[in-house]
Amino acid sequence: MQAAMDITAKYCHKEMEAYGACVSSNPSTWQQKCHEVKMKVAECTSSHPVIQKIRQDCSTEFVKFDRCLRENQDKPTSCSPHVARFLGCAETVDLSGLATNPVPQSS
Repeated sequence: MQAAMDITAKYCHKEMEAYGACVSSNPSTWQQKCHEVKMKVAECTSSHPVIQKIRQDCSTEFVKFDRCLRENQDKPTSCSPHVARFLGCAETVDLSGLATNPVPQSS
C-alpha cells in the first residue's frame, strides 16, 4: 500500500495535497467544488509510466473506488474498503522494466 502512495506523492505531491485539502474543506460538496483539482491530479498521474501501469492493471478496483466516491459524496470515508482493495492491487503490479524516472524524448 505504501509504494502506491509513495509513487503518487513523489510525482504528484502538490496536486494530491491540494485535492486532499479541497475535499476536507468541502465535506458535502467536494465532488463539485474539487473537480478542477481532481482533474489536475488525474493529468499528473496519467503522464507517469509507473502510475499508468498500476491504473491499467487495477482498473476494476479503481473504477469501483471512483463509483463509490460519486455515490457517497457526503461521506467519502465510507469508501475506505475500496481504497484498500485498489492499493492492495497496486502492490501486486509488476513494475520491472518500467522507467521510474522517464527521460523526456527529443523531437
